[in-house]
Amino acid sequence: MATPASVHAHAPQGFIRKYIFSLDHKVIGIQYFFLALTAVFVGMFLSLLMRIHLVWPAAVLPFVGEIKPETYLSLLTMHGTIMVFFVLTTAPQGGFGNYFLPIQIGAPDMAFPVLNMLSFWTTFVGFVVILAAFFVTGGAPLHGWTGYAPLSALPSAGPGEGLGADLWITSIAIFCVASLMGALNFITTTLDLRAKGMTMMRMPLTVWSWFITAILGLLAFGVLLSAGILLLMDRNLGTSFYVPLVVVNGQIMGHKGGSPLLWQHLFWFFGHPEVYIAILPGMGVASQVLSTFSRKPIFGYRAMVYAMLSIGFFGFMVWGHHMFMSGMSPYSAFAFSILTMCIGVPSAIKTFNWLGTMYKGRIRFQTPMLYAIGFVSLFVSGGLSGPFLAQPVLDIPLHDTYFVVGHFHLIMGVAAIFGMFAATYYWFPKMFGRMMNERWGRVHFFLTLAGTYAIFMPMHYLGLAGGTRRYSQYTEVAYLQKLMPLHQFMTYAAFITIAAQFIFVINLFWSMFKGPKASDNPWEATTLEWTTATPPPHDNFGGVTPVVNHGPYEYGVPGAPRDYVMQNDPATVATH
Repeated sequence: MATPASVHAHAPQGFIRKYIFSLDHKVIGIQYFFLALTAVFVGMFLSLLMRIHLVWPAAVLPFVGEIKPETYLSLLTMHGTIMVFFVLTTAPQGGFGNYFLPIQIGAPDMAFPVLNMLSFWTTFVGFVVILAAFFVTGGAPLHGWTGYAPLSALPSAGPGEGLGADLWITSIAIFCVASLMGALNFITTTLDLRAKGMTMMRMPLTVWSWFITAILGLLAFGVLLSAGILLLMDRNLGTSFYVPLVVVNGQIMGHKGGSPLLWQHLFWFFGHPEVYIAILPGMGVASQVLSTFSRKPIFGYRAMVYAMLSIGFFGFMVWGHHMFMSGMSPYSAFAFSILTMCIGVPSAIKTFNWLGTMYKGRIRFQTPMLYAIGFVSLFVSGGLSGPFLAQPVLDIPLHDTYFVVGHFHLIMGVAAIFGMFAATYYWFPKMFGRMMNERWGRVHFFLTLAGTYAIFMPMHYLGLAGGTRRYSQYTEVAYLQKLMPLHQFMTYAAFITIAAQFIFVINLFWSMFKGPKASDNPWEATTLEWTTATPPPHDNFGGVTPVVNHGPYEYGVPGAPRDYVMQNDPATVATH
């Protein structure tokens, strides 16, 4: 296989070259991880303000003041945008993918180390730009994380739709550029830098998930980048891509001929693959962890690969199911509905294969395994409400209710975050050379799992009862007031769940410096990252490229000296 000419034989000296503008994929992966960790606490804080306002609409909070309806919509917009882009996309792919994809395929680094560094710092700039929207005149935008035109296309449409909205669009455009650079790097690295013997069908499922995610990103982020540029032109240059002839505050706007539906088509052509960009890495991590801690080979490896490829393919075919409310032709709606139901097939294959992997396994219930099982639980719970929303006749009454909020938070939001937690507890020993505290990890897991279900399951009941989403308060409509006890319950659950995340943060930072030293392979796993030193040296394998002789999940092998066979063990060792 090819070797990148840019791989550096000697580690760089000096703090700035080693830790700030590093070309080492492992340092860049850790930078992405801590950027996402910062972003998730910003996003959680915004969601907490929203929940407080829903239950106590007249409350005046310190440092925040009174939350007005337009402030609530700004919180909603920024919470959704930060979580989707700078957490759900950044941590699984940019963080863990950057760190472990090269090591798992036996490569010394990413194919384009300089591009890798640029992609992180571009993402960082995008995060700074979106935070700046809070501090400009008019504040953050209120058009929702989907940015629907013409609300997002007219600076006069409301508070926050001036400079704040420009910064919001600019931040997403910057993020798209960073993601395109990263996607090119991931695809090239996977195809060109695999070690000898590392065929595509010997790659760990984590590598497959990062590879397929990169392909989705390459195809989807370019569309969103183009859509964002056109939106900026509508706002600032007088073009009419998304704005029809429209009257705002009694004044005719200087636009005509545009279509708000064009923005919806372009946004959701990106937006639905984005769901899988967030969840596919979690699927890969769940597969890895379930096999390792069940001490069994993954059930149906090839079926898992083809299921992920199918999910990626169908992900580009179903964007219209977000637009059933737009008045589309019933024939188009029927086609999108059928294709949406098709995605349930590979998703079910993966779920049953995960259950098959655990069946009759010698399961070790350590923290990474608990989070992998939690991932499967949330994926199933959130996924079951998907077929309801795939039917236009049901989606139309449910679309603007909390039913949709509960659905996508369970399957896209919290399931993906459980995948990140599983990855953190599983790979922490390799990344930092120490073990995380197992007891506090379990406390964190049970509090987070119970809190997650307590927050997002009741949203389905709220939706069925007609509880409207994106409303800042429920004091004006009589039937909505009867739903307030559920909102109160969800808000108290949110307090407890967010508090539990501080257990994780303390455990993380305490273990980085004070945790017990980790061995090179504490979980007795089989993939290549566990064959090198802990933490890995600068070029991952100390100048010796591994030779791969076995598949990635050789556990419980009859006649083998141990209950597992590592990928680089001699070919003479028996395997399944």
